[in-house]
Amino acid sequence: MDAIELLKHDHRMVEQLFRDYQAAASDQQRRGVVELVVRELSKHAALEELMVYPLAKKVLPDGAQEIDEHLAEHMGVKKTLATLDGLSAGDQRTDELLAELQTEIEQHVAEEEGEMLPRLRDAVDQQALDELGEALDTAKRTAPTRPHPHAPNEPPGLAMAGPVAAIYDRFRDRLQGRPTT
Repeated sequence: MDAIELLKHDHRMVEQLFRDYQAAASDQQRRGVVELVVRELSKHAALEELMVYPLAKKVLPDGAQEIDEHLAEHMGVKKTLATLDGLSAGDQRTDELLAELQTEIEQHVAEEEGEMLPRLRDAVDQQALDELGEALDTAKRTAPTRPHPHAPNEPPGLAMAGPVAAIYDRFRDRLQGRPTT
């Protein structure tokens, strides 16, 4: 599976979750969608930071600067996700925070899909993209499911902190009756 197509698929899934939130009929349904948004964006961000951004930093001419900008955007998203994760169903702040998150994600996706991902596709061969896609798909099953804004966001610290965070997240998800996949 092509890594860029996998990332774009994740983007489309999150966009659908934002639409699902708007269509939800009750506070409980909206809370369920928020939990999915938190889980999916946390996994996506962790995998980009661990596997995609180091490659982009290495192969793109201005990769270090561009990736630093993406990491800063991720930090803002993680902080918003952490706040959302701590809210209960029906909390009045949820609508505003989710709207803020949606705006952040739309801008981030536009930059990635409009600039970085096409340049990454040009910089590496298809076999490398397919191998990265397979690795991303496999890693998604064990990635952290919650935001960790205070954890390292770049290797090697991320490579060490990510698995520990993922185990903790999945344990906490089970205790709270949340989906674990």
